[in-house]
Amino acid sequence: MSRRGRPAKAPGATPAADLILDAAEQEFSQHGYDGVGQRAIARRAGVDVALLHYYFATKRGLFDAVFVRRAEILNSERMARLDAYEAEAAGDLTLEGLMDAFLTPVLVWSASTDPGWRAYFSLIAQVSNNPEWGGETMARFFDPVVQRLISLVRRVLTDAEDTDLYWSYHMLSGALMLTLSETGRIDRLSGGLCRSDDMAAARVRMIAFSAAGFRAVCAKEPLSAY
Repeated sequence: MSRRGRPAKAPGATPAADLILDAAEQEFSQHGYDGVGQRAIARRAGVDVALLHYYFATKRGLFDAVFVRRAEILNSERMARLDAYEAEAAGDLTLEGLMDAFLTPVLVWSASTDPGWRAYFSLIAQVSNNPEWGGETMARFFDPVVQRLISLVRRVLTDAEDTDLYWSYHMLSGALMLTLSETGRIDRLSGGLCRSDDMAAARVRMIAFSAAGFRAVCAKEPLSAY
């Protein structure tokens, strides 16, 4: 059994395939998809480049394999937390409780000292901002858990328009991606009062911020440009 948080080995996986995935994760996170060649990945993994083709066929196949192995962990944990919260709340759901269940697995793992997890979240942040294929990639791997969240939010905000629900999630997603990027921007803006790597501080504030945002945007009163 793999230790908690370590991507499980796929049936038939080999040490060489794992080395390739680990190396590719680091290379893609540091240089982006277009900035990485398969020879660089093979060199970092210490294997012959032919093995990349053998196990993953194409560079995109390798990228997708990197992306999916930790997405499965995140999605499983978020679905489990949403299901557990739904059962515990016994029909008395709150936006704060839903945001906690949805965000906490991501923000807890992003605080991990495991270089693989840190590289993975950097990669997610990059992919989410890629206009060519980032949206398709994020949709393929993460849409089911997002739709599950929105379905539960609908039960709290019963009069909300779907357009407002999806725009609210869009804003939440943007805040989450910026936080995962750990750019150091908030460190400089705050003069050191805040740290972009302080995921515990980010978590409690993002839960409150996103719940309030959904509540405000989905209110019955018409929105104005102020």
